Amino acid sequence: MFRSAAMPPDSGEIRTADLFVENSEAAIDARARGLGRPLLEALLQSALHTQQARRGMSGEYVRWFRELLGKHATQLSSDRSSDPTRSVQRLKSLYDSYRTDQVSHLIALIEPDIFRQVVEKMLAGREIDFRARDRFQLAMIVVQELERMLPLPAFEAWAEDYLAHRAEYERYTHQLHNGELP
Repeated sequence: MFRSAAMPPDSGEIRTADLFVENSEAAIDARARGLGRPLLEALLQSALHTQQARRGMSGEYVRWFRELLGKHATQLSSDRSSDPTRSVQRLKSLYDSYRTDQVSHLIALIEPDIFRQVVEKMLAGREIDFRARDRFQLAMIVVQELERMLPLPAFEAWAEDYLAHRAEYERYTHQLHNGELP
């Protein structure tokens, strides 16, 4: 069980599947550290997503989202669903892609020698041995740290802007993925 930092303190704990069956908290801590931060974070995010899906969206959130969809109904006629949960999930998926694209674009803008120095600093001197099994974990740590450093908008702000300027976002994504941006 864990508490999400994004939820109010009185909202209770979120129950995950039994990931650790060790006998002590110290043993659980050691096992969790052994998994690596990216994998552990993904497991906890998955549990949070599942809990939110089971609980559903609050009435206020549904109202906000319906109003947002209503404002942009002509643009979204093909995407519009009577189920706001499905629409929110689709937008959250696009938002996750947007965040990944921002990190990718940042990496593409950094000179390789400078990026190598940034990575070394982030990893606190640990070197990535590309033949070793830890390269994925270390690479994910770098990506997550870069994402934390970027001033990315909250989902709600991004969703409003995306729905108001959808064509620009799609053009940017297309250009980024085709290597047409600097």
